[in-house]
Amino acid sequence: MKNKRERVIVFLPMIVSIALIVGILLGNWITGIRIRSIVTDEVNRQKFSIRPGNNSGSGFSLTPKGSKISSALQYIVNEYVDSVSLNNLNESVMPALVDNLDPHSLYIPATDFQRFSEPLVGNFSGIGVSFNMTDDTVAIINTIPNGPSEMVGIAAGDRIIMVDDSMVAGVNMPSDDIVKMLKGPKNTQVKVSIYRRGEKAPLDFEITRDDIPIYSVDVAYKVDDNTGYIKISQFAQTTYREFMQAIEKLKSQGVEKLIIDLRNNGGGIMEAATMIADQFLEEGQLIVYTEGRTRPRENDYASSRGILKEDKVVVLIDESSASASEILAGAIQDNDRGLVIGRRSFGKGLVQEEMRFSDGSALRLTVARYYTPTGRSIQRSYENGKEDYYHDFAERIMRGELEHRDSIKFDDSQKFATPGGKIVYGGGGIMPDVFVPVDTSAVSEYYNRVRSMGLMYRFAFYYTDKNRVSLEQFNTAEEIEGYLNDQGLLPQFIEYARGKGVQPDYEDIRTSEVALHQTIKAYVGRNIIDNIGFYPIIAEIDYTLQVAIDTIAHL
Repeated sequence: MKNKRERVIVFLPMIVSIALIVGILLGNWITGIRIRSIVTDEVNRQKFSIRPGNNSGSGFSLTPKGSKISSALQYIVNEYVDSVSLNNLNESVMPALVDNLDPHSLYIPATDFQRFSEPLVGNFSGIGVSFNMTDDTVAIINTIPNGPSEMVGIAAGDRIIMVDDSMVAGVNMPSDDIVKMLKGPKNTQVKVSIYRRGEKAPLDFEITRDDIPIYSVDVAYKVDDNTGYIKISQFAQTTYREFMQAIEKLKSQGVEKLIIDLRNNGGGIMEAATMIADQFLEEGQLIVYTEGRTRPRENDYASSRGILKEDKVVVLIDESSASASEILAGAIQDNDRGLVIGRRSFGKGLVQEEMRFSDGSALRLTVARYYTPTGRSIQRSYENGKEDYYHDFAERIMRGELEHRDSIKFDDSQKFATPGGKIVYGGGGIMPDVFVPVDTSAVSEYYNRVRSMGLMYRFAFYYTDKNRVSLEQFNTAEEIEGYLNDQGLLPQFIEYARGKGVQPDYEDIRTSEVALHQTIKAYVGRNIIDNIGFYPIIAEIDYTLQVAIDTIAHL
């Protein structure tokens, strides 16, 4: 049995990843909002009325309506020694108003609203490229097919050196700042200067920004003769349409069994998850219900429109699957419709509703809890505050939960039974029907270090960039992998990592050899043909997916 220090070392990359995920949880797409936006006038009109005043410091005064907050604001605006901005006061007060509520109620300033909303809406306006910062240069990985950049002739491998009149190469500019420069309102223009190998002088392009889709279905492909795999990364307004397009493609290829991968899916729009669940359930079966202090119970039942009622299905989840992901997994599990495979999900069973303010800001307020068809609330306790709430991720690792199912304890009050008699649990996430521990067979100190430094990803881009002409002749993951198997990637990577300060430990490398090699090949595949080049290659070392393929074959 590993002691705590050893477990921390083994799971160091996962802890770093979880820290990033927690940041996301505090943000937008984990919130699992219901699309019911309430647009209001100034929040001040909700709290107090404004009337002309004679006080020389303010120009107006406020009539309190019994609220300590409004009375304090009135006193500050009217009597403070210096002039103050009511808008600035509001921006300070609003986050504090929700800070002591649940962990998922959130105030979004107007300056951040677009960034928070883009993943849920499913598009943004930009130039249609993905890029990597390489040696302080913006290196284009690929362009969106038929997107604004591709249409004017920009290609993968190009380097952006200027945006409008600003130099972006060799100036240590943060990538977020570059993204802001390239994004902008639809139909506006942005000028970029490109360095391209083989060209003596920079190439100048004027690009008209357009709507760029953000896909939430990462990939859909056949993993064997009659089984399809669909990876959903989030639930947005476009997710259901993307899912049905994926189903149409897979059905045309003879698929009769489905693996739906919701791992690392932090949620999003609730209706997207219920519409997908509807495709698998019989008319009248309960998908989910919500209930809150001021919200009566609302039941969401399956319709007669489902076209996947006869298909075998398994759902993959892990500790980062939350909210809408848990709604879909719970609907499949509680109706005895299919199996849930993986590890216990995050445990977010709260529903947010969005109130928009006239200045462009918004409040996403928890108004209800959702319950799975058996009546489970899978919401984890947050009574000890947000810090403890999110620290539970690390505690799960320390308890060995990612390795051993029996480390998770439930009491009788958390037990529920499905119509078929299967015992399921509430009180803290969806427990899978088939538990799959995290695979640590390839973990070593060398692997942890190169992974935490992002060296496999960086090397894959370096290799792709250097060998683009040879690689771009291939159209499938199988072709790319076949070519890469003969290119001696691992020795090249070891030397690349050495150049970045990581000395080789050949015993560690033998332990991690397959994982290192397969991950690099998958990243190269993604660089060339996007996710359809990544997932089929990485699947070979995806232990949970391999368990799912074996399990569904026997259903």
